[in-house]
Amino acid sequence: MDDEFSKAILKIVNSANEPLETKEIEEKLKGTSRNIILYRLNLLRGDGKIKGKSIGAGKGNWIWWKNEAFK
Repeated sequence: MDDEFSKAILKIVNSANEPLETKEIEEKLKGTSRNIILYRLNLLRGDGKIKGKSIGAGKGNWIWWKNEAFK
C-alpha cells in the first residue's frame, strides 16, 4: 500500500514524538472521513508499518505510534 494517502498518514505518525489518538490524526487530515482514516490506519498496522492499540470501550478509540517508538 504505497498510495499518497497512506504516505500522508505514515508521515504524521512517524513525525510525532508521542502516540497519537485517531482524533489527532483526523485533525491533520481535514476533509477525510473518520471511517476511511481508521480503516487505513488498521491496514498500516496490519502491514507492520505502524503500531496501534484500542483504548476505551468506544469504536474508533485508538492510539497510534511509530514502530521504533519504544525500543
